[in-house]
Amino acid sequence: MNEIDSRFLPADDAQRRVLHNEVHARPSARVRLPALITYVAVLNEDITREQELSQLQRLPGHADLNLQQLQGNFLRLRCDGFTVKWERHTEFTRYSIVQPLPAHAGWGAVLPELASHVATGTDWLRGLPGKTVAAIQMAMLAEGMGDEDMLTQAQQWLGEGMVIGSHMGNTVSGQSHSCLLTHFRIGADGFERMLVVTGGRTPEGRAGRISQRVLEFETYRLMALRGLPVAKHLSAELAQAENKLADIAARLDAKDGSDQELLDDLVALAARVERTTAEHGYRFSATRAYDAVVRERLGELRERPVHGTQTVGEFMQRRLGPAMATVAATAQRLASLSERITRTSALLRTRVDIATETQNQQLLEKLTRGQDLQLKLQSTVEGLSIAAISYYVVSLVLYGAKALSKLGLPLNPEMVAGLSIPLVLWGVYRTVQRIHARLHGPN
Repeated sequence: MNEIDSRFLPADDAQRRVLHNEVHARPSARVRLPALITYVAVLNEDITREQELSQLQRLPGHADLNLQQLQGNFLRLRCDGFTVKWERHTEFTRYSIVQPLPAHAGWGAVLPELASHVATGTDWLRGLPGKTVAAIQMAMLAEGMGDEDMLTQAQQWLGEGMVIGSHMGNTVSGQSHSCLLTHFRIGADGFERMLVVTGGRTPEGRAGRISQRVLEFETYRLMALRGLPVAKHLSAELAQAENKLADIAARLDAKDGSDQELLDDLVALAARVERTTAEHGYRFSATRAYDAVVRERLGELRERPVHGTQTVGEFMQRRLGPAMATVAATAQRLASLSERITRTSALLRTRVDIATETQNQQLLEKLTRGQDLQLKLQSTVEGLSIAAISYYVVSLVLYGAKALSKLGLPLNPEMVAGLSIPLVLWGVYRTVQRIHARLHGPN
């Protein structure tokens, strides 16, 4: 890596080099025709880089390969007479073996046997860690592209099955530069076969780009279709959940059952739907992403029809389109069900809130009545308290008057006590009022 002269620019962002070089991360191979490309894509769930490294180290001359070389998720290894390309993706790892086309498998051959002629050996292929999701044998030939003769020769080479073909790309003269022929069938050896025929001298770089696009759209097609079995499996479960939600909504409308029962049923249903979303949401998102890549790669081929057959894009989309629509509809159905559960929950919550407010109102009314009664009782008690206090004060006045009479003062104790009663009552009443004023007045 060349060092950057720091005299002209500020310090680099930590990710500048990585982000800039991402465009060069997976360069296309240079394929010299005629060539045979053996391609295998395997699911890499629970497969570590160490396992893949161990397999790559079995290639001739690469026993010293180290784990650091695999950190970029792309590696092209040159061996004696062939190359092996390793690419690791999120869900799958793909291996491409590019070698000269065996002599017996040239143009005009009848269903040539290819699996045993792979340059790495069949044992190395069989030992790839992971589960096979795509396996393709693609021959790239520099032959003529007359439609009738080409379809006949291709049928012999590919074997049984309706041949699908497309002219690809445009040259300066307005003619296609190559033709893709296949039948999208898995043979007895487990491989799908494809033919790429060019009309003349094809640069190695172009041949590499053609092979990469073709192999990618077929791989991403298969990865996109992994969402279809999930969608079909969820169909019955979603129907059951929708019926359950409709039943809950009907019970809510008819006020059938307690709010607690409805809430328990609704929470259980919401939990099921959220669990399903968590388990399969990624698969539906991945399916949309893979489908977008398939469409992009097909567009890059710039197809034109081969007389007498469908183009690859027409054939694929006629079958892939409905599958993707099913997956999209299932994902939308799941999201819609979640939204409907949310709305039903809101309705139930509103009903519970209204019932709670009614209960609170009734409770407040009871408290108000209790407070009124308490005030009445308090007023009665206060009146009795004034009378009782006044009685004791008058008694004290009577005893005081008697004491003064004994001392010789000319007083009639009973008369003094009787006359003091109005004054005592007024004084006690005023004292109680002042206490109330202090208690209820501003702090």
